[in-house]
Amino acid sequence: MLDTHVSTRDATMPRGAGSGADARSVPALLRARADDPGTALRVKRLGLWEKISWAEYARRVNALARELIHLGLERGERVALLCENRPEWLIADLAVQTAGAATVGIYTTSSPEQLAYHVNHSDSVGLVLEDAEQLEKWLAVREKCPSVRWVLVVEPEDVPDTIPWETALAAGAERYATDPGPVEARLAAIGPDDVALFIYTSGTTGNPKGAMLSHANLLWAIDSLADAVPMSGRDELLSFLPLSHIVERLISVTAPLRFGYTVSFTENLDTVLTNLQEIRPTVFFAVPRIWEKLHSLVELHMKDANPIKRVAYGAALGAARGGNPVGIALAQLAVLRLLRLRLGLDRVRTAISGAAPIAPEIIAYFRALGVDLREGFGLTESTGLIAIHRSDGRLGTVGRPFKGVEVRIAEDGEILSRGPGNFLGYHKDPAATAEALVDGWLRTGDVGELDDDGQLRITDRKKDILITAGGKNIAPQKIENQLKSSAYINDAVVIGDRRKYLTALLVLDEDNVTFWAAEKQLAYSTYTDLASNPEVRELIEGEVQRVNATLARVETIKRFAILPKRLYHEDGEVTATLKVKRSSIARKYADLIEEMYA
Repeated sequence: MLDTHVSTRDATMPRGAGSGADARSVPALLRARADDPGTALRVKRLGLWEKISWAEYARRVNALARELIHLGLERGERVALLCENRPEWLIADLAVQTAGAATVGIYTTSSPEQLAYHVNHSDSVGLVLEDAEQLEKWLAVREKCPSVRWVLVVEPEDVPDTIPWETALAAGAERYATDPGPVEARLAAIGPDDVALFIYTSGTTGNPKGAMLSHANLLWAIDSLADAVPMSGRDELLSFLPLSHIVERLISVTAPLRFGYTVSFTENLDTVLTNLQEIRPTVFFAVPRIWEKLHSLVELHMKDANPIKRVAYGAALGAARGGNPVGIALAQLAVLRLLRLRLGLDRVRTAISGAAPIAPEIIAYFRALGVDLREGFGLTESTGLIAIHRSDGRLGTVGRPFKGVEVRIAEDGEILSRGPGNFLGYHKDPAATAEALVDGWLRTGDVGELDDDGQLRITDRKKDILITAGGKNIAPQKIENQLKSSAYINDAVVIGDRRKYLTALLVLDEDNVTFWAAEKQLAYSTYTDLASNPEVRELIEGEVQRVNATLARVETIKRFAILPKRLYHEDGEVTATLKVKRSSIARKYADLIEEMYA
């Protein structure tokens, strides 16, 4: 059973050392936090939220680290993790690092072949799997992965050559109680420049590359993040984005060790909105699609509300956007405060959108609601941090650089950054490393500009800029974000490179279009039926024309096609953070694209 109360420190637990400000490694932060009487983690099991104290968290990390050393894990080796967000992920991550090794996070949506690629490319010697679903992937490819010496399974199955999680923890706890020396020696030997993590890039332009991040990178990142977004032990965070992504790793694993706040895990991706209402976090990070979804849910709910509620909502939003302090206060008190409470956002001090561009209109909407939504920008290769909105963050920009980061714009418009977060390089790929890091400057691949106030504006990905047949340069992300701001459009891919005009491939927001279709009493049985329905097409036509009205003539969408299916990470169509893989979509739907230009 998980600890559901504050635990006392046992005789084998090394005493903490305050805030860990002088820590040389990430797991050293946990040691400094071990005497904290607060709650480190919360997880919902069988309908009840269970608590894990800091002392219990540290004990489990020490126990697992001791067992991994017993299993032969050496300093500098790698261990792969394939698991959803849950306490065991964090415990395994920190145990591997405590043993002086590095962790390799793998997205749970990966196919068996992708699992084999990550394991082999990283030369992982161990593997931590969650359950039968992930174990099945491993069994399909294990003969192709000779480097793996042992496999731990969190929810064990009766499969030979695997070790149940609880068995490993119990054995490690016994060994640590009688002989903690190997763990203490490994922890003491970790240096700031040692590799802590392999974070694999999303692979939008080819095979994923293994970016190596050091303990120094991570320690700098959490301090710089807190400089822009102050955090304390009173904060609470909801963890639901993949822990294989650098920002979620920072805010769910590393930053809590320094600042002592509580991390709660959603039950699964389908319960994010429910768990958000239960936990009511004070700091909330989400990708643009989550913010777009929340926005569309409110807008559609209000369309279906009674006239009095609709008028009150519209008036409150208008007052909040008007800038008059009295009007804003009345709007918040009368309407918007209750709406934030319904969404689970009423306690949010700071909300952050990152991992992909977001439409300025969405940020403006949540700010009007009273949610301090800020946009951040960073890469895996910059430990997730380059720039972020401060309190005066301008819409259409991603704010000013983080503390310690320098930003400049190259002659061709590419954004370059330099700072303590720049990674050590790509594993087994010195050529790609040399291309990414030039004289200490990280080439981001994004095109942008710095305004007079030092705020960074991103116009597009360098490789995504479209040049029409007429020679006009078009930044598709801006148009795509405006299309996705529609409650009825989930994804948009603008096409037009070397073409006479722009077209778009669109994916329906199935929940909202389904609701709309039910009101219209349209007959359908599947998503494909909806996508091919003439009345649905007419609905989407109206949304496209609404966006076109805000664009320059050369930017307008002349034709569009609704894709017959959703986009899936498993199908190689989007990354795990829901960024569209443009080249993959263009290849897969080449015939449909040609029809739009026929």
